[in-house]
Amino acid sequence: MKKDIEELQDVVIRFAGDSGDGMQLTGTQFTKTTAVLGNDIATLPDYPSEIRAPQGSLAGVSAFQINFSSRDIRTPGDDPNVLVAMNPAALKTSLKDLVEGGILVINEDAFNAQNLAKAGYATNPLEDSALSRYLVYRIPITTMTVSALKDSGISKKEMDRSRNFFALGLMFWLFQRPMDITVEWIRKKFSKDKNIAEANVLALTAGYNYGENAEVIKKHYRIAPAKNVPGTYRNITGNEAAALGFLTAAKLANTPLFYGSYPITPASDILHELSKHKNFGVLTLQAEDEIAAMGATIGASFAGLMALTGTSGPGLSLKSEAMGLAVMTELPMVIANVQRGGPSTGLPTKTEQSDLLQAMYGRHSECPLAVVAPATSADCFQMAVEAFRIAVKFMTPVIYLSDGYLANGTEPWRIPEIDSLPKIEVKHPTDPASFKPYARDEKTLSRPWAIPGTPGLEHRIGGLEKLNIQGTVSHDPANHDVMMHLRAEKIERIADHIPLQEVFGKPEGKVLVVGWGGTYGAITSAVEELQKEYSVSSIHIRYLNPFPKNLGEILSKFETIIVPELNLGQLAHLLRAKYLVEAISFPKVQGQPFKIREIIDGIKKIMETKGGSSWKI
Repeated sequence: MKKDIEELQDVVIRFAGDSGDGMQLTGTQFTKTTAVLGNDIATLPDYPSEIRAPQGSLAGVSAFQINFSSRDIRTPGDDPNVLVAMNPAALKTSLKDLVEGGILVINEDAFNAQNLAKAGYATNPLEDSALSRYLVYRIPITTMTVSALKDSGISKKEMDRSRNFFALGLMFWLFQRPMDITVEWIRKKFSKDKNIAEANVLALTAGYNYGENAEVIKKHYRIAPAKNVPGTYRNITGNEAAALGFLTAAKLANTPLFYGSYPITPASDILHELSKHKNFGVLTLQAEDEIAAMGATIGASFAGLMALTGTSGPGLSLKSEAMGLAVMTELPMVIANVQRGGPSTGLPTKTEQSDLLQAMYGRHSECPLAVVAPATSADCFQMAVEAFRIAVKFMTPVIYLSDGYLANGTEPWRIPEIDSLPKIEVKHPTDPASFKPYARDEKTLSRPWAIPGTPGLEHRIGGLEKLNIQGTVSHDPANHDVMMHLRAEKIERIADHIPLQEVFGKPEGKVLVVGWGGTYGAITSAVEELQKEYSVSSIHIRYLNPFPKNLGEILSKFETIIVPELNLGQLAHLLRAKYLVEAISFPKVQGQPFKIREIIDGIKKIMETKGGSSWKI
């Protein structure tokens, strides 16, 4: 039967099911296909911290949300227009977010008494009016998958595990996505077991054909490609972008990259990605613990490599003593911290921004270092390069402060031209006559990066205070005072070598919304909407220590400053302390990123308390 096609500008789909249902794989494959078609994309993987959470439980729900569009978008969407619920628990956790009138695809085979009880349903929602506000497609996905695979030669258990491909095939048909990209991936992924490969292809095709032939589904949807800036694009996660950025920095410096880390969620993918690139001179070390990883990174920097370590909040705590050694020895390296929910083990698979103060001050004594933070998943590449540029130029450790939302989320990344990337110049002294271990560059205050074994350049290294210029151990009080001020001043001078802060909107006005890290998309989209009616601008700070030189001037030109962040007000605290401004904290600590609507509503609520009628244009 011929079915209608409806044109849409954008769609938000959430795939949700048990943690063993393959929802992350399903969402990833839908994303890859959609990227090839040229839509703008933003995704939000959301999965439990347990390796195998209790089957059918609310805590065990794994979800993947994708927002794809024919226009520029910045977030994975506030609420899904389409929910694919593979079991009752998935329905219960996600139904509250589905927009009224949205499409609800349900695997009705999973709605048995046992699964309903696990999800806390007293009655079956498929048999009462609970779903009356939605366009519901009740599909026996498990039964139809098994039927399609009855002659495939695989076991019943393996047939059941293929039902996610049936759901994926149906979504491909519903939104006019081709199957060939996923078919090619399946055959490559399962090349060692042809039966499994062909069974998954059959399940995918069965789902697609169901959409084509089922009379209950009356139409499908078309979303045109986005009008992007011309260039070569690839879909990329923040962790992949960061890994490629660190690798690129090493190639720009013509110096091998060393990465030492201990696996920790959500930073482990940086290790996985970099370990693939030995052909580019990348050396990776999976250390026995965080302290060993940090020590090895310091050693690699001392030996003249581009030294990198990666972790999340708990690991940063363990690295902190050795980071003090890195500051004292004034060696260049990058410490990547992909933040997650805490404290302690906390919410290891959820996002948060609560390590900012730790990055700034979480070491004993006066121990300053640089801190940068990417704003989007694609920006993780640029800021990874920047982190190394600063580290080498100023002979200092740099903390690269990402977060779980950016690390796991995906978006299109325009691959930059090599000529557009910054120069990273590495100099190693060789002349013994002029060498002084702690001599200072006049502009940057950086000391020489001398390679061990260079004849005549032997010098002290370690955590004891050094004599200025000469580098011998010194316990002189006056010298310690000088060195403390030099190390602090060196970090402050970085501000002369980073971009000035840009403002989204008018450069002065009533309200300035200030953000950092993964809040960029939600803040910018919310401010863009509010600007239709109110005097509101925003800035997004990517250089956190030191701040851009013009930040104080920008803050002084607005009456009210609002700081949305995924913590209890850490950036707001820093702005108040440094610039003596009344920065109003707008916190969220739920393990989830901001929605655009939350920021709009939050700003309007603050307006009400401060006589916000004057904020209108």
